[in-house]
Amino acid sequence: MNQNLLMSIPNIGPQELMFIKEAIKDLNDDQQSNFLMVYNSRRKDPQIIMICTLIGFIGISGVQRFLVNQIGMGILYLFTGGLCVVGTIIDLINYQKIALEYNQKMVVEAIQMARNM
Repeated sequence: MNQNLLMSIPNIGPQELMFIKEAIKDLNDDQQSNFLMVYNSRRKDPQIIMICTLIGFIGISGVQRFLVNQIGMGILYLFTGGLCVVGTIIDLINYQKIALEYNQKMVVEAIQMARNM
């Protein structure tokens, strides 16, 4: 795949970039194009995760967990005030890790979809 196409993904970090390169190396050009299209539609930007975590401080705790499909944790955060704000602070510190873990799951799903197209 053309390196410029991967670099067109906004706010992509080096860990995410290396993970994607390793994951798509066996795909042909059409599958890589399909992968990129699917992945771009499902990927969460780490800055959005950070903003949603900050929203937890002003009233709606757990938005970041709902955003990354962790519904159970989102409900727990919602009803406990972000686990008494401590969980929200930890998520604010680890927002990039939360986004990376979610995006890695989306890479796997996008590869499966690209192979089936």
